[in-house]
Amino acid sequence: MGKLQNISIKSIELDKDNPRIKQFLEIYNEDDITSEAIALALSSNVNASENSTTLAGLKESIRVSGGIIHPIIVSKELDGRFIVIEGNTRLQIYKEFYDNDPSETWETIPAIVYDNLTDYQKHEIRLQSHLVGPRDWDPYSKAKYLWQLSEKEHLPMTSIISLCGGRKSEIRRYISAYIYMESYYRPITREKGLIFNVKEFSKFLEFQNSSVKRAIVAAGFDESIFASWVASNMIDTAQKVRIIPEVLKNQEAKNKFLKSNLSEAEKIIHAAELESADLSKYPYYVLAHQLYLKLALGEPSPTEMQRLAKDNSDESNKRIYDLSSLNNQLKLILDFIDSNTAE
Repeated sequence: MGKLQNISIKSIELDKDNPRIKQFLEIYNEDDITSEAIALALSSNVNASENSTTLAGLKESIRVSGGIIHPIIVSKELDGRFIVIEGNTRLQIYKEFYDNDPSETWETIPAIVYDNLTDYQKHEIRLQSHLVGPRDWDPYSKAKYLWQLSEKEHLPMTSIISLCGGRKSEIRRYISAYIYMESYYRPITREKGLIFNVKEFSKFLEFQNSSVKRAIVAAGFDESIFASWVASNMIDTAQKVRIIPEVLKNQEAKNKFLKSNLSEAEKIIHAAELESADLSKYPYYVLAHQLYLKLALGEPSPTEMQRLAKDNSDESNKRIYDLSSLNNQLKLILDFIDSNTAE
């Protein structure tokens, strides 16, 4: 059982095995640690402005209350050290408050202290707090931790499932996506001077679908190309990953994708579906109304219109010809109606 104690903040160390703090320390050094840095590392699933607002609210709440309501959780190691297992941000806030106001208020922090927690017990606390608890880790951090448990600490899959729940296949998907992201996406971001964006993890998770991988290989690419597509913003959303097989099978859509992104390629697919559909069964006024809505909602976009004006490709010329023919036909119809309107 843990014991509630007030412990000197100077004797407590951050949990460097927390996957997000570890990730932060892999990039920066310990001299750069601040509550802002820790909170940002612990909240990588939100943007910087949201994180700043949340942290400011937490700091103000602690300052006004004169302390924290919920104690942090600490493990007392065999060598006497105290390690935070849950509550890293709150500890760092206390340390910063103490630096600005070295009073008894901030000198100690309430903590539930466990003696000599095993690694397994520490995993249980972290996972209960962040993997299945109210303060979720972002998907990348979950995957990093699952990978750590499986590949570094060699926990049996049955133990991992008992810790975090879920299905074996889903856990393996997370681990595989993490390994791929680290093996291919991280080197590309370093080479191109880009930010390693953990929010892209959901795309790599979708990529674990075997049909997507097979389609990429069948199209003559190596599986590693997917990381380049993500880094080049060619994969708009994680959901779009699912249409890659269909896009790569359609040469026109494939070319559009390789020149722009999946959203643009998807338009080609939809156009092909429309051309093969039997539209003759729909009254002209229904089709006219749908076309009107399409145009009124911003298609083609100003960028597309500029491209049509400057591009002399067969595709652009055909689109201009179709628009011109439609305009002429509509003008004939409206002129006829106008000339026969009773005065």
